[in-house]
Amino acid sequence: MGESEKILETLISTLSQGIHIVDSEGKTIYYNSAMERIEGVKRSEVLGKKVSEISNIEERSSTLMNSLKYRKKFTDVIQKYNVFYGKDVTTINTTVPVYNNKEIIAAIEIAKDMTQLKELSDKINALQNINNKEVKGYRFNDIITNNKAMLNLIEKAKKASNSKASVLITGETGSGKELFAQSIHYDGIRRDKPFVAINCAAIPSSLLESTLFGTVKGSFTGAEDKQGLFSKAQGGTVFLDEISSMDTYLQSKLLRVLQEGFLRPVGSEEEIEVDIRVIAALNEDPEKLMMEGKLRKDLFYRLSVVKIDVPPLRERKEDIPTLIKYFIYQYNKSFGRDIKSIDETSIKKLLNYNFPGNIRELRNIIESACIMSEEKNNIVIDPINNDTNNINVELKEFKNISLQSYLESIEKSIIEKILIKNDYNISKSSKELQVSRQNLQYKIKKYYL
Repeated sequence: MGESEKILETLISTLSQGIHIVDSEGKTIYYNSAMERIEGVKRSEVLGKKVSEISNIEERSSTLMNSLKYRKKFTDVIQKYNVFYGKDVTTINTTVPVYNNKEIIAAIEIAKDMTQLKELSDKINALQNINNKEVKGYRFNDIITNNKAMLNLIEKAKKASNSKASVLITGETGSGKELFAQSIHYDGIRRDKPFVAINCAAIPSSLLESTLFGTVKGSFTGAEDKQGLFSKAQGGTVFLDEISSMDTYLQSKLLRVLQEGFLRPVGSEEEIEVDIRVIAALNEDPEKLMMEGKLRKDLFYRLSVVKIDVPPLRERKEDIPTLIKYFIYQYNKSFGRDIKSIDETSIKKLLNYNFPGNIRELRNIIESACIMSEEKNNIVIDPINNDTNNINVELKEFKNISLQSYLESIEKSIIEKILIKNDYNISKSSKELQVSRQNLQYKIKKYYL
């Protein structure tokens, strides 16, 4: 092997993506270590064999074999298959034919492992089905406020709940957008039908389309007839949080559903009629998102038939004392405490704080204080630094609290701080916390962050 070939071999072997190369007859001539990890088999078991000899992929469905046969490049094709003596795998593949004087001599496939993300998507769907059966949902009476602007928004939302119009809810992270969305549904004309909520930022775009629209058998290798969330919400409401995370191609498909009331599952040639009400949410300025090309203008106008702009907590500080009392009541029930109040100095500290995390942040501060307070009837909030968003709860001797609850409270507080610091960007936060995205998303769900 020459020097240049050795350099190329070293480079390819260190890539995180799987590389699978077959010759003109479809037999494997190269298989890197990342591909070994993805499929769970050794290179020695694959070399010299065709795809159909090592997995349940038929040659007519294989992107490698089709690239050779049709002299065609395939980009971002989802394949779900089982490797003999390996495991169930879901990948996104880009496959290209290799020419030498117009003669195809090989095909190269670059595979990105999506197995864990696919499993995550399936779990999300399963949890969503459970939630749809068990959750009663929030209603307008659950929105705690004395603020005039908020009271006017509630009246506006009540009127919207008695119509089929699309609703766009904007507001900062933690300000209560889903509370409004659930109230519109559960106090509205569709209250007896499903309410399906999905965070568009939590699912990769490559899986989001099939999650929303469903799939038909044969649309890609391993695909099955699977109902999408839009179909599962028939007659009810779909709440799409962080809709700007949806790529523009999917936004155009959503626009068509809203305009015509029909959707086409992935891989299907037939359309399905759906009757759903869409409520969408944004935590950024829609004008800014449209200028940046992250939000289609036509979709924005179609969604914002009714537009609700939820103000941040710093603009309605008169609600803070009432919310504190409510959270203390809730955590007394959860933790078996009998806390009566919060001292006046602590209330002043909270009233002088800007709450970048809004109501969610206030709730977490009160929860931590309730867990860690030594006082039976009173809680005290330690100093809050507006510049660094550093919220410290003094670590005192704890009584009647398990070590597990104590540690979980600390973990929750740390995760909350990092999320707020990074404006709830999962990638940045997971990197700073030195945990995987999946692990962080699990903890966010666990702690209701």
